[in-house]
Amino acid sequence: MKFIDLRLPKDIDKSFIVFKEVGQFFPCPWHYHPEYELVLVTKSTGRRMVGDNIGYFNEGDLVFMGSLLPHVWVNDQKFIKGEAGYLAEAIVIHFTEDFLGANILEIPEMEAFKKFLLLSNRGIEIKGKGREDINAIMVKMPSMSGLKRLSSLLSIFDILSSSVEFDLLASPGFIETKHNKESERLNKIIEYVMQNFDENINLSMAASMMNMGVTTFCNFFKDNYRMTFVEYINTVRIGHACKLLFEKDQTIAQVAYECGYNSLANFNRQFKKYKRLNPSEYKRMLYV
Repeated sequence: MKFIDLRLPKDIDKSFIVFKEVGQFFPCPWHYHPEYELVLVTKSTGRRMVGDNIGYFNEGDLVFMGSLLPHVWVNDQKFIKGEAGYLAEAIVIHFTEDFLGANILEIPEMEAFKKFLLLSNRGIEIKGKGREDINAIMVKMPSMSGLKRLSSLLSIFDILSSSVEFDLLASPGFIETKHNKESERLNKIIEYVMQNFDENINLSMAASMMNMGVTTFCNFFKDNYRMTFVEYINTVRIGHACKLLFEKDQTIAQVAYECGYNSLANFNRQFKKYKRLNPSEYKRMLYV
């Protein structure tokens, strides 16, 4: 499955892109681009793939994606065949990291949003009240211009900065991690996980590699990755499993063993927990 570099034209009198996608179905292929992207589906249903994550969307679905993260939205067959009875609609926002100036993210007011951007390289499904508030803003933005349009985007940034109801989509191993000063301290342990996830990784050993006690290490890791260390290991393993299911003709048991799971039942349980599909269902959907 190849993805392409797809760019959208930006008006010369605007600093970022807001557009409304309307059609029988969403036409974009599996693609990526340097801009950050926020996608709100206002009408239609289907499945989306963000990195190695396959999920389902319906009206109100809201996803925020970082730079260069491959993704695609595929409508259900009733839209593709023209049998839905209504058109598919979505509102999309594109912006670059420096759209307001080279050092905009360095100002104090952007500190919380800057941390949120670091998570977006995996794709983020926004949920709860944050989604409701952002959706209410986005549906009005295509008709806005000038400072009202810009202030609306900054309001969205503010909501995202304080959001705690969201799911990270692509697995950590799918993309090259972007590091801030805090996460640079984790380089050694992250590299260790990436190289040894197919073996038994001990929490005490990981903490000692960071010269920390177990509790301190667990808190430090969760503060930076918003998940526990054990959850991180499982997301790396399941991400690698997705890669193998896509690229190789192996049995599910072979994939499980190659990803560090000695129990097929545990592998199936963890796979469904993180992908909401069992491995066989995931592989079938890749080729639909």
